[in-house]
Amino acid sequence: MGLVTPGFGLIFWTTLSFLIVLFLLRKMAWGPILKSLKEREDSIEGALQSAEKAKEEMEKLQSSNEALLREARDERDLLLKEARATKDAIVGEAKLKAKEEADRIISEARTAIENEKMAAITELKAEVANISLDIAEKLLRKELSGDAGQQELVDNMLSKVKLN
Repeated sequence: MGLVTPGFGLIFWTTLSFLIVLFLLRKMAWGPILKSLKEREDSIEGALQSAEKAKEEMEKLQSSNEALLREARDERDLLLKEARATKDAIVGEAKLKAKEEADRIISEARTAIENEKMAAITELKAEVANISLDIAEKLLRKELSGDAGQQELVDNMLSKVKLN
């Protein structure tokens, strides 16, 4: 049993060695280790705070971007609406001008047709009158070809003329 139970001197020197090592570790190792752990904890905390600030800024930027995007869409819609209105006004004006021009051309054409018709009727009347005169002349020449016909015509005309 002597092997399993340690002696008082061994326990004393082991405890004393342990306390000395503990004291030395506390002075030399734990201080710098705890200090570096504290610095590491502080840097992690700072990084977390920076990440939180960056997240907040990103949210602000995102909301700002969404507002700008909405504003740009509204402006685009307004420009499209104005462009459509301008297009409709231009098309309407062009249609009105085209209708006015077509009405003017039709009116001028009607006037020209009426003038041509009147000229044709006048020319036709003149031609009919010339033909009638030619026919009458030919008939009179035929009827008055002899002296008896001429004498009868002169007597007939004199009898119709009344002298005062």
